[in-house]
Amino acid sequence: MPTYTKIGPSLQAQTAKDLMGPGIVSLRAKATVAEAVALMTDRGYHSAPVIDEAGRPIGVITQGDILTHDREHGTHLAHTPSEELPEGFSEEEVDLALVEDIMTPAVFCVQPDTPALEVVQELQKLKVHQIFVVDTAGVLVGVVAAIDIIRKLG
Repeated sequence: MPTYTKIGPSLQAQTAKDLMGPGIVSLRAKATVAEAVALMTDRGYHSAPVIDEAGRPIGVITQGDILTHDREHGTHLAHTPSEELPEGFSEEEVDLALVEDIMTPAVFCVQPDTPALEVVQELQKLKVHQIFVVDTAGVLVGVVAAIDIIRKLG
């Protein structure tokens, strides 16, 4: 019978709560896409959970969602010489779309006490980069992203 020797790092976390990244930033469903862009750009995020009024996750908004929306709905008004705009300036139509209009409505969640290995397996199975952590009432309490797991390898 062969024996196996563990080579490489091991996961230094027991539960989803141990894996969760520090702090949590989410967007309300009724936030505008412009607000989402500002938040994600300012914080350097590629995605953010979208929550309802009770704080329960209802989707996720990603840079891809925003780019697709901009490509499909973005309009830029051409500037003509007769307009009184300085050279190099243009007018842009204001986008009133809401986060809930363009978000991905898929929500993958675990409980804080879910075993860490199970969280990793769930991310692999779902082929996603993050999973939401919710309490027993379904309220968002954290997010486990792939980078959080890497940080817990020791």
